[in-house]
Amino acid sequence: MVIRPYGYAIWENMRNDMDRRFKETGHENVYMPMFIPESLLQKEKDHVEGFAPECAWVTIGGSEKLNERLCVRPTSETLFCEHYAKVVNTYRDLPKLYNQWCSVVRWEKTTRPFLRTSEFLWQEGHTLHETEEEAREETQRMLQVYIDFYKETLAIPAVFGAKTEKERFAGAKETYTVEPMMHNGVALQGGTSHYFGDGFARAFDITYQGRDNKLHYPHQTSWGTSTRMIGALIMVHSDDDGLVLPPKVAPIQVAIIPIAQHKEGVLDKANALYESLKKTFRTKLDDSDQSPGWKFAQYEMKGVPVRLELGPKDIEKNQCVLVRRDTREKLFVSLDGIEDTITALLAQIHDDMYNRALENMHEKTHVATTYDEFLDIAENTPGFIKAMWCGDSACEDKLKDATGGVKSRCIPFEEEHLADTCVCCGKPAKHMVYWGKQY
Repeated sequence: MVIRPYGYAIWENMRNDMDRRFKETGHENVYMPMFIPESLLQKEKDHVEGFAPECAWVTIGGSEKLNERLCVRPTSETLFCEHYAKVVNTYRDLPKLYNQWCSVVRWEKTTRPFLRTSEFLWQEGHTLHETEEEAREETQRMLQVYIDFYKETLAIPAVFGAKTEKERFAGAKETYTVEPMMHNGVALQGGTSHYFGDGFARAFDITYQGRDNKLHYPHQTSWGTSTRMIGALIMVHSDDDGLVLPPKVAPIQVAIIPIAQHKEGVLDKANALYESLKKTFRTKLDDSDQSPGWKFAQYEMKGVPVRLELGPKDIEKNQCVLVRRDTREKLFVSLDGIEDTITALLAQIHDDMYNRALENMHEKTHVATTYDEFLDIAENTPGFIKAMWCGDSACEDKLKDATGGVKSRCIPFEEEHLADTCVCCGKPAKHMVYWGKQY
């Protein structure tokens, strides 16, 4: 999949925002190799079994067959572990708070642009800690970073919580997830944060001398998001005319369209306005010879949050026209204090986009207390289903098979008590679970 400049600019804005958040929480960026020797991957049995169907292998180097196969990284836990085993010696070396921006390869049988591609861009955080408590705090902290990023930057609401044992990341003791709902009610796994305990540390013999002068195994986490978030942006906010982008990630936040630009003074005023606005916003002045109508459609398709129209009559009145992409609302505003006006408008657009998505999620979230009710909702009403569960993975399998793909999304941190019994088997319920189909 080729990510062209405009699409990559969206990713860059996402990446820069997230990178700032990671560094504010004390993390440093590193880079690990692309290739993983098979013997290294085999050190963590559960992990390699989980990824085996998706691995791509290199067997020839140049013109010679390799003595050992190399896996093109599907994820980098084993590489980080091998590195940590060499650089961690005492408790003074902890915590290790590392993050990597890179691409990974997973041999997907069915690909969908941005959602499931053989190669995709992502970030993967990998950290080591002295204690289980510290590692668990890190796991929750980074999940909250994702939750905040989805809300504050992407204007996307989500449910979040713990994955069931069946849905956990391979090798993890706990997996936490952010699960946004797409416009059509289908879920998307938007980001995950994992607590590994000391399993990887034992497999890779990572030890440190503790404060008691004894050797200990550190506790480990990992967490990641990917270019799948661009798919989420498209499917949560956009419409039949193209993208609708949240202002904080839009490559162009304000598009200036001169009207009757052949008339004297129009382009001069438009250029002066551009020079002023570009100091505060990502601004584009389109003074090409395309018609205004063509330009309107072009920037609507690109999802530019605000279109600024400026013609001779506007200049006479010291005003311009601002058009919101999300609602198509036209606003006639004074050119005096235009920066403050646009700043407030972009903030309003973000909030309105978030609230519309939140309302859609609420409208498409349903409650089932019986098996028949669960099946009826799954077949006839798109969205999330809240239902009680006994904790048995056999019930997860049965519900998935009976509904054509409805799976557990997460156990929320704040569970509601909807019934005393499991929606599937009727045994005493242990958890309330969000269920839904996924991309």
